[in-house]
Amino acid sequence: MLYWKWIGRGDMEAGKLNKRVSILRPPNEDETDDYGQPLDDWPEVCKAWAGIQPLRGQDRATAAQVTSEVTTRIRIRYRQGVDRTMIVKYKDLEFEILYIIYPEFNRRELQLMCKERQ
Repeated sequence: MLYWKWIGRGDMEAGKLNKRVSILRPPNEDETDDYGQPLDDWPEVCKAWAGIQPLRGQDRATAAQVTSEVTTRIRIRYRQGVDRTMIVKYKDLEFEILYIIYPEFNRRELQLMCKERQ
């Protein structure tokens, strides 16, 4: 009985977070390689389990009102320090973070509204 009350609170469903992604930050200008050249690689901030949802139909039309480039919603557990300068990498795909949504401001989930990098 207690279990059903806990599920009903609107928590994230862990089973939907079935993709392992990396969150990368841009290199600092003062970071250089062994030869003194600026780094091209983006350092990894963390790995996280995520749900990746391509936007379609009405979701995409609604997102187009804000910007026509939002193509994907990536849901992860709340993590402090994630910002719009970072990218999300899943296998060979890279996603640029355009907006970050904090549902209900409860520090349980982040929704990253992204577009695929070309």
